[in-house]
Amino acid sequence: MSSAESNGVGRGSTGGRRRLFRGRLSRGWRRALTIAVVLALAFAVATARLLVWPTQGMPPRVDAIVMLAGPGDRMPVALRLASERRAQVLVVSRGAHGYGGPCPPRPLGMRLICFDPDPADTRGEAESVGRVAKHYSWRSMVLVVSRTQATRARLLMGRCFSGDVYVATAPLPVLSWPYEIAYGWAALVKAVLKPSC
Repeated sequence: MSSAESNGVGRGSTGGRRRLFRGRLSRGWRRALTIAVVLALAFAVATARLLVWPTQGMPPRVDAIVMLAGPGDRMPVALRLASERRAQVLVVSRGAHGYGGPCPPRPLGMRLICFDPDPADTRGEAESVGRVAKHYSWRSMVLVVSRTQATRARLLMGRCFSGDVYVATAPLPVLSWPYEIAYGWAALVKAVLKPSC
């Protein structure tokens, strides 16, 4: 075999190996990209379902309207529900990170309960409200929260209260959504992993 023939065979063999390597590499990258896209879509769907558009709604009447502390314009929502006589009791958390002011004026014809949760977070609020609910033998309540807190609040309250828990959400400022979604995910993971009540 001439040296020219042997050189041609060598080049063809090397080129074939390179093409085979590139094919395997591109298949590997395509597989990784497909997995990344599927995971990103799953995360987006979970975020939408759990933090942006959580399940909400309530029957015409419940035993208590419970406003948890946090961002968003919650007090008008709680007071609107109270003015519609959706419950006989309004419970207001004065916990950290949100409505931290004095107890609001008592709505006409309603019992008003204000409390400072310990710890000053959603878990502490659920534990405090669970004790009050047991004392008054409540069977149902509506939580007034932000959308990003709704799933977590329902989960934690369900551990501390055996009755029906409903949710009414208050609006959030548009610019706060990215932070609230990130915080909501971290707090939801913590709520799932850390037992309460």
